[in-house]
Amino acid sequence: MSKAIHDLVLRENVQLSPFYHRLDFTAPSPLPECEPGQFAELLVPPGPGVFLRRPFSIHAVDYKDNTISFLIKLVGEGTRRLAGILPGTVINTVYPLGRGFTMPEKGPVLLVGGGCGIAPLLFLSARLKAGGFRTDCLLGGRTEKDIIETADFERNGAVFITTEDGSLGEKGLVTAHSLFDRPLPYTMVYACGPEAMLRAVAMLAMKASVPCEVSLENTMACGVGVCLCCVVPTTEGNQCVCTEGPVFNINRLSGWDQAARIADSCPVI
Repeated sequence: MSKAIHDLVLRENVQLSPFYHRLDFTAPSPLPECEPGQFAELLVPPGPGVFLRRPFSIHAVDYKDNTISFLIKLVGEGTRRLAGILPGTVINTVYPLGRGFTMPEKGPVLLVGGGCGIAPLLFLSARLKAGGFRTDCLLGGRTEKDIIETADFERNGAVFITTEDGSLGEKGLVTAHSLFDRPLPYTMVYACGPEAMLRAVAMLAMKASVPCEVSLENTMACGVGVCLCCVVPTTEGNQCVCTEGPVFNINRLSGWDQAARIADSCPVI
């Protein structure tokens, strides 16, 4: 799959909540083919303490309008700078990078996102709908302010919500949702979020004998496997998340069949 280096032009900066922005960019030439789960490295506007590009999952793609979107959560100086850019700003971007989700042979499927882990799942849910797959989306956060874009997900499937404080949806962690109180009626589970959440989802999927793919959120400074910041142990040895992932089948991740047993104490974000 070909990669591109484009000077993307910001079309719109949408503030979704106090902590989240969606950046919609227009490309100067036709967008390369992107797969749900792949990511891009964005060059942050220069400033003190900001040197490296920042990796972001591809959140949405519209080939008709030649636009690509990224979900930004404010966590540091780099994301604050990106969240503050104005329409017309040019951001140099390398994309698409990494390996994405695989499509199921049949449905229904379950998507589980914790916090900003919903970023690649919106693109995935749209692709699944286009493929005719029935999709359930389970979104989790600490409070209702962490639950965003529910209407966008609802266009692609049913939406279920959990918040730790009970301010929206069911109270508790995503793995405590009542969806998991019965045998899982899914042919595949896809998840993205903090590693503790992913391990907990992996445990539930394994117990139900349902295949599961997770998108890891490791630090990916270069995006091409050179800096070795994102190495993860797998059944094939240590591998770079940025090139061999960020999406992995849980059966490829070393020790997850045992370590996933921390489910009862994991946070969602």
